[in-house]
Amino acid sequence: MADENQTNNGEAAGEQAQQGPQFNIQRIYTKDISFESPNAPAIYTKEWKPEIKLDIDTSTNKLEENVYEVVLSVTVTASLGEETAFLCEVQQAGIFAIGEMPDQNKAHTLGSFCPNMLFPYARETISNLVNRGTFPPLNLAPVNFDAIFAAYVQKRAQQAQGQAPKMDA
Repeated sequence: MADENQTNNGEAAGEQAQQGPQFNIQRIYTKDISFESPNAPAIYTKEWKPEIKLDIDTSTNKLEENVYEVVLSVTVTASLGEETAFLCEVQQAGIFAIGEMPDQNKAHTLGSFCPNMLFPYARETISNLVNRGTFPPLNLAPVNFDAIFAAYVQKRAQQAQGQAPKMDA
């Protein structure tokens, strides 16, 4: 009898685990890469004190029911004065299966958790491209995608509040 209870409890626990939120990485891949050094070779003769500009963007595409492509676009521009030393662009993407979960949790997963998983791949690709361009090493600092997503959500909420009174007027 004790064995039956353990088996039944084990099955019930297994069923509950299957009913909870599901997350699965199906594939991580590089979607697009670009490296340009428009002022080479003259740029190599200058003192290396670059201004580094980092731009990050994400996009999400629904591929099928509960399957999404998340694309993390990272652009790094290094300038010496008015001249561009290099421009490096990487689109790192992943296909993620996300089971049933509340919309707010799904938005956070797609807007923060997935880009956070993709960023190390993009960072490594950028580092390798800069190295192949024979520039000094570039190691990007970690990015807080939770803070970026929270700012995005707050901005959208403010826009919605700002637009709501205009619709009533």
